[in-house]
Amino acid sequence: MSEHIFKNIKTACIFIIICAFFVAACRSPQKTGMRKLAPRETLVYLETNDVGEMLESLTASPAFQTLAKDKQEFSALKNIQIAVAVTGFETSEENSVLNLKPRFVAIAETHAWNWQTVSLVENQIDNFVRKNYGDSAKLETVDKNDGKFFTWTANDNRRVFALAQNSLIYFGNDASAIEKCLAVKKGEAESLAQNESFTRVAAENNLASGYVSTDGVRQIANLAGVSVAVNASEEIDERSFIARIVPQILQNTTREIVWTANRVERGIEDKFSVNLMDETAFVLKKTLNSKTDSLTNFADFLPSDTFAATFYNLKNPLISWRGSLALTAKNTDALSGKILIEFSDKLLEPYGIADAETFLGAVDAPIITAQFDADGEKSVSIAAVKDLGKLKAAISKEIDFESPPEKRSGAEVWFSANRGLAAAFIEIKLILGDGESVLKCLQAKVRGQSLAKNSAFQAFAESRAVAATFGKDADSAEKIAAVLANAKDEHRKLATFYTTETRLTESGFERVTVSDFGLIGTILENLN
Repeated sequence: MSEHIFKNIKTACIFIIICAFFVAACRSPQKTGMRKLAPRETLVYLETNDVGEMLESLTASPAFQTLAKDKQEFSALKNIQIAVAVTGFETSEENSVLNLKPRFVAIAETHAWNWQTVSLVENQIDNFVRKNYGDSAKLETVDKNDGKFFTWTANDNRRVFALAQNSLIYFGNDASAIEKCLAVKKGEAESLAQNESFTRVAAENNLASGYVSTDGVRQIANLAGVSVAVNASEEIDERSFIARIVPQILQNTTREIVWTANRVERGIEDKFSVNLMDETAFVLKKTLNSKTDSLTNFADFLPSDTFAATFYNLKNPLISWRGSLALTAKNTDALSGKILIEFSDKLLEPYGIADAETFLGAVDAPIITAQFDADGEKSVSIAAVKDLGKLKAAISKEIDFESPPEKRSGAEVWFSANRGLAAAFIEIKLILGDGESVLKCLQAKVRGQSLAKNSAFQAFAESRAVAATFGKDADSAEKIAAVLANAKDEHRKLATFYTTETRLTESGFERVTVSDFGLIGTILENLN
C-alpha cells in the first residue's frame, strides 16, 4: 500500500491502539472472525487477531534488543482484534499531485462489556478526535443500531464517526461504510470471509494479513503511477508517460493481492501473493524460467557495504526481456506500447548499456544490479560473459574499446573520457557502471571483504528465485524501536538487512521479504 494511503488511514490505526490499552479487563478469549464483519466488496483490508502477539513479535528482533532500553508492556493487548476496511476512495488533486483519500471503517473487537466500550469512546476516543480535529469539534450522540452512535464535526466540516455496540467499536470517516459492516453482521450482505482467494491464502492465525481486490488495484493504480513517475525521472515528459502507462499495466494484468505476515527464525516474513490475469500469468511462466546456480561467486565482487543488490537468475535473459516487454506493451494503449518498445533501451542506460537486446543475448545469468548509496547514483551491473564481441558492441559508446585497457586488480578496465563510466572484464565476468563503483567491486574481490562474507547473505546465497534482492535499511530500525520502547542511546544508528525473493506461481507470482520488523514495522514507523 502506498505511503499516501498509510497517512490517510493513520487515524484508524492509532484509534485501534488506544482502544486496546483501555479494555484489558473483563474480556473473553473467544476469537471473532473479523473478516465476517467486513463487506465482501471491500477494496483494501488489513487485520490482526492478536495485537499483543503482533507487537511482541517485533521485540524479538536482535535489532530491537540492541536499540531498546526497555519496552512497553503488551499484555493488555492480548487477544485484542482489529481490522481496517477501505470501502472506497475520493480522488483529489493538490498542487498537481494526485491524492486518494480512503473511505474506511476500523473495527476493534475489545472483548469488553458494552459500558466499557461506550466509556472508551466518550473519553479516550473523544480526546483523540479533538486533538486531531480541534477542541471545538462538535459531538452529537444518538442511540442507534443497538448501540451508541457518535458523530464529530470539525470547523472545516470534516466528520468522523464511531459506533459502540456491545464489545465492538466501529470507527471511520464514512458513516455509510459503518452501515455496510452492520448489514454484513446482520446477514443482510455478504462478508469478505466468503472471498475464497483471500481466505485460501491468508489463514486467520497469521500475525497480520491484508487484501487488495481487483477494484482496489484499479483505483490505487493511478496513485501508483504518479508515485513511480516521480521517483523514476525528473523530466516532465518522461514522468507524464510513466504516470500514464503504469496504471494501465497494473489494471490490465493484476487481479488481486494478498499479504500475510508471520514470525520466522530470521525475522518477520511478509508474503505478497499476486494473482494475475490468466494470460499474464501464462506468459510470465513461459518466459521467466530460473537457473539453479549459486550466487556466491558473483557476490565476491560486491563490497561488504553494498546498499542493495538484486540477482536476476534467468535461464534465458533475452527471452525473458522480450516476453516481459511484449507483455507490458500489450497491456497499454497502442501508442504507448509502440513508444515503450522503441525506447526500451533507455531502461538500461543508467548501467551504461546502449543496446538492451544485444547485451542480454551476449550474457548469461545471473545478472546482478547493485547500488552503493540510497539514491542509486552509484551503481553497477554484473553478468557472465557469453559473447565478448557482441557484449562490447552493446555497451555505451562513451567507452572506447579500441583504446588499450588499464590493468586493475587482475581485470582489464576501460573507462569513458571523464572516467564516470567503466567496464571491467575479469573471470569471464563483466562489471559495468559508475567508474568509482566498478573499481570498488574489483577491490572487494582482491581484499576478500565482500558481501559473500556477510552471514545474513550466506543464508540467502542458494536462492533459486527468479529475482532475489539482498539489501540494507539504514535508518528504520531506531524509528520503529522508538515506537515500542525507550532507546538506550537516542543517537544510535543501526543498519538492518532484508531479503526479498520473487517466484512464479500457477496464478501469478509470490514475493517474500524477510526483515527485522517487516511491513508491520513500516506501518508503525509511518504512524510515529
